[in-house]
Amino acid sequence: MHYVNRARLISGLILFAFVATHLLNHALGIISLPAMEAGREIFILVWRAPLMTVVLIAATVVHMALALFAVYRRRIWRGISLAEVIQLVTGFALPPLLVVHVLANRGLHDIYGLDDTYAWVLVALWHLDPLGGLQQAVVVILSWAHGCTGIHRWLRLKQWYRPCIPGLYTAALLTVILSLIGFVNGGQEVVVLLDDPVWRSAYLLRTQLPGEASAWLYAARDTAWMGMIITISVVGLARGIHLLIERQRKRIVIQYPGGQKAAVLPGLTILETSRRAGVSHASICGGRGRCSTCRVKVLEGLDNCPEPEEIEARVLRRLGAAPGVRLACQVRPTGDLRVYPLLPAPATSHAAYSNTAGSARGAEECIAILFADIRGFTQFSQQKLPYDVVFLINQYFRYMGEAVERNGGKLDKFIGDGVMALFGIGETPEAGARKALAAARAMSVALNEMNDALRAELGQPLRIGIGIEIGDVVVGEMGYRNVMSVTAIGAPVNVASRLEDANKDHQSQIIFSEAVAVAAGMDMDGFPVQDVNIRGDNEAVPAYVLHDARAIPPIPGSARKGTVRT
Repeated sequence: MHYVNRARLISGLILFAFVATHLLNHALGIISLPAMEAGREIFILVWRAPLMTVVLIAATVVHMALALFAVYRRRIWRGISLAEVIQLVTGFALPPLLVVHVLANRGLHDIYGLDDTYAWVLVALWHLDPLGGLQQAVVVILSWAHGCTGIHRWLRLKQWYRPCIPGLYTAALLTVILSLIGFVNGGQEVVVLLDDPVWRSAYLLRTQLPGEASAWLYAARDTAWMGMIITISVVGLARGIHLLIERQRKRIVIQYPGGQKAAVLPGLTILETSRRAGVSHASICGGRGRCSTCRVKVLEGLDNCPEPEEIEARVLRRLGAAPGVRLACQVRPTGDLRVYPLLPAPATSHAAYSNTAGSARGAEECIAILFADIRGFTQFSQQKLPYDVVFLINQYFRYMGEAVERNGGKLDKFIGDGVMALFGIGETPEAGARKALAAARAMSVALNEMNDALRAELGQPLRIGIGIEIGDVVVGEMGYRNVMSVTAIGAPVNVASRLEDANKDHQSQIIFSEAVAVAAGMDMDGFPVQDVNIRGDNEAVPAYVLHDARAIPPIPGSARKGTVRT
């Protein structure tokens, strides 16, 4: 399926480029008809070249075939997004509407030598057949809506895309509006030119066609329409036969936490089953295997899950997923399962496009993740009264939270006596790495200050362990109902947590990966790289192990006022 999705994307981009340049050519009508004709010469020089003709035809056939395949393969329509509805409706409406336009231009040009200039098209659509002109305007809007929706669905998880949306939306809107205005202006100019006998005579002489051309055009149109009807009928018939065969098979039962069950026919993915059964299931990317938010732990029936295809295997490798973890949008079970969704379904995104709010809808980012944890806190808390424990843990969170925020980090969550913080959301990976290291140093300083200020209450100084990793994660607003927050998920989050835990084995205060030091541009001479074994992973992580985070070397670009308290 990875190659199928890739082929559909590439063919779609080729068609989008064709439509975009075609509409920009239309927009030249705002200047004049000669400007449209001059733009057309460049347009056909590119798109009617033999190689580009083959590319364009191949892209059209592949895109339409894969669209039909996607509809054939889809088992459930519940939960379909508005963007998917727009793409489906416009995608199936465009081919029959475009047939005559394509045949009347490229077909008559190739077979009968017609010089299909803008003047010829505008006379036909504006003067001779106004309803055809209106239909063509509708085709322009539908084709542009189809293409722009596809581009948006492709890019919506890219971090750089979020700030660009207002500008790109404006550009897309202006493109279709200006193309329609150019079409109208060109049509009005042609009507005026038709009143000139000299221009009209030259036009008629230039566009004369043999009598059989018109018959060929409409016969070819009817043939194309019949081919479309037959193709759709065959696909529908095949889908119906497939459905009848499936109904003869034993239903699959998928069990969810809380006793929920769904009995469905084989062929559905786990995510599609969840949607059909009304089970809340996270899926930021819409079920395309790109975000991993739909992943589940298969508790029973793992043998009933086919081996991961490339698109799923790539995500699982990147995630460092434990055995039994699968992407619900990619697994089509062949037997009964008991699964546990690993992420709660997020609420509808409603935040504006700021650094963190823009990520609330879900975006792939390369950020630094920091975990910190108090050493021996369980034993420490058993020696204190509950009130004292609450007071001291709140003081600890205040000191650590201030150190994180003062260095540009975002406090993700407090987990028991641990802290998780994110650095570099909406920024460069370099900035995230530098801020995370600066925050770690500041946390070590703040811990000493807290130990001094609360010496009498603590009895013995608190010790912490810090782990930092950097990498690509999905950042988004996740949770349930009112318990929502912007957090990160992905393999680097797990590695950061395990590096923090590895401090126990090394009797150190901080361990950060070599990748963090490289991203921050730090000079680590005198600090050897060690292969740190982390729990639950067979591969060691090259990292720096420091017994005191205050010994972190100078961090490039972090020496600004108020960044670190020393």
